[in-house]
Amino acid sequence: MKEKSFLSPAKINLCLHVLGRRADGYHELAMAMQRVDLCDRIILRVGGRPGVRVSCAGVPLAAGEENIAARAARLLLQALGLDVGVEIEISKQIPVAAGLGGGSSNAATVLSGLAELLDISVTQQCLYDVGEQLGADVPFFIFARPAWATGTGTELSLLSELPQVAYLLVNPGIAVSTAWVYQSLRLTKGGELANLPRFSAATRDDLCAALHNDLERVTLEHYPLLAKIKRVLLEQGASGSLMSGSGATVFGVFSDYAAADSAAVALAEEYDWLFYPVRPI
Repeated sequence: MKEKSFLSPAKINLCLHVLGRRADGYHELAMAMQRVDLCDRIILRVGGRPGVRVSCAGVPLAAGEENIAARAARLLLQALGLDVGVEIEISKQIPVAAGLGGGSSNAATVLSGLAELLDISVTQQCLYDVGEQLGADVPFFIFARPAWATGTGTELSLLSELPQVAYLLVNPGIAVSTAWVYQSLRLTKGGELANLPRFSAATRDDLCAALHNDLERVTLEHYPLLAKIKRVLLEQGASGSLMSGSGATVFGVFSDYAAADSAAVALAEEYDWLFYPVRPI
């Protein structure tokens, strides 16, 4: 049996514009996305009895087809016409339902990792095609670079100019349903991508000026604690603060990792939230 360990990173949304609802029911988006070094660890094993099995210590996982990591493995094996045994062991560090893309990252890591372990030629486009069936963020994690994402979030191009900063992720232990947030979003009018300036953030000031998330008006209204976290981060020295994805994680922008870590230590003395100082990757 072949075995290998992989890191599965979280992401943050530096901006998230909801331009309107599409005819197929999905939303038209424009987002700047970046991975950070808060990572789950995934051990993949290939061989033995056919079938896909997944485990995650301390976290109840949906069985069979409902588990996104297992679904990723099954879909890829189906696309490749293979019937082999796959074991997926997930060690979670990324909070669940937190706006950090943990599930999508796990699925992407399984797809890329299996392609490597199976020692079979798999095009990146094949991985993208399978990833799109699993969720809108999965192709971004396969892309594995900072990205400007449009459409439903699956049309990706490289964001080449981002400043060297660090982030402090703060999660108050609230799980937020992405589906609920989008269903609750009141769209006043359809936007147009052409009217949006392309995300550009060469300096930390540029980055903080560009921070934007249309989903905040739903999540912050329902969970005012998140607005408090944004204020607390700014009071603690963050240059800017934003909710990531549909929440409930909020991040602050700091000059470097030491500053983010120092803020985490200070805030942990007063609040029982989860704090993750991270670097972009």
